[in-house]
Amino acid sequence: MLTHDEKPLLIGQVTALSGVPIRTIRYYESLGLLNSSGRTEGGFRQFSLDVLTRLAFIKRAQNLGLSLEEIGDILNIYDEGKLPCGEVKQKLEDKVNEIECQIEELLTLRDELTGLLSGWDNFTGKRKDTICPIIQ
Repeated sequence: MLTHDEKPLLIGQVTALSGVPIRTIRYYESLGLLNSSGRTEGGFRQFSLDVLTRLAFIKRAQNLGLSLEEIGDILNIYDEGKLPCGEVKQKLEDKVNEIECQIEELLTLRDELTGLLSGWDNFTGKRKDTICPIIQ
């Protein structure tokens, strides 16, 4: 919310201060992650200063692997006047679990590839019924 002392920011100013491109700001607004506080007579979007806090949060949450949908869920809790830390913690724990599953899958794939490559020199002749006998 703007107070009487705060002058609304135009989208170009938000871009300059946050480093987030105008197109991205418009996209976030279309997803409901950001809300403009109004428009100028010329139709330019105006934002309150708290848009910078939201953009910083969105960028940080994305860097931590959260999707825009997950970020929207968190921001909805915040917009209801609640601290979303419990939701953030749960989502980050879910990410850690996903990463652990991915690591396990990658280790299994690495072992399979290592096994295939260990017999690489044993296949020198061309066979009509296979493209590459090592992986068939």
